[in-house]
Amino acid sequence: MILSLTIAFAAGVFTWSLAEYLLHRFSGHERKFSPEFSRQHLMHHADTDYYAPTSRKLLVATPVLVLAGLLVGVPCGAPVGVAFALGFGAFYGFYEVLHRRTHTHAPIGAYGRWARRHHLHHHFRSPKKNHGVTSPIWDIVFRTYDAPQPQLKVPPKQVMDWLLDEQGEVKAPYRDDYVLVARRK
Repeated sequence: MILSLTIAFAAGVFTWSLAEYLLHRFSGHERKFSPEFSRQHLMHHADTDYYAPTSRKLLVATPVLVLAGLLVGVPCGAPVGVAFALGFGAFYGFYEVLHRRTHTHAPIGAYGRWARRHHLHHHFRSPKKNHGVTSPIWDIVFRTYDAPQPQLKVPPKQVMDWLLDEQGEVKAPYRDDYVLVARRK
């Protein structure tokens, strides 16, 4: 039983990673699939400090998690359905935290550094690429992966606070990864 619950939880995590990619790529960037989601997402692209309200996200996530649990639980049993929904929901929660921290906090470790460069490349250089925030796997599968250039160019209006020192320059630890785009005069 423990093995089947572990597999169901892992399947939920894996399924969220695909849902994350598909939601971001199609609902976030193509208005025809979900105009309100797209509007909220494009507001975030225009102002990277903007995030859709958490209450709105919870209103959508709750029935989705219940439905996911039922879809798996009916044929496989309630415990397996719950484990699947917990994996899906846990990785969704991880995504939400990672996505926000990508914009608001300096990276911690190699994964944090990768996640910021990968996601910020999507924001600042290639909005039709790099739709996976937590993983590049689906971008690779669907050929939307675009490797960030050696120094990611950050527009002045969207620079993250964690990136700059007191003089408004890129902090020393991040100079190999980021450069500020010159302000137009």
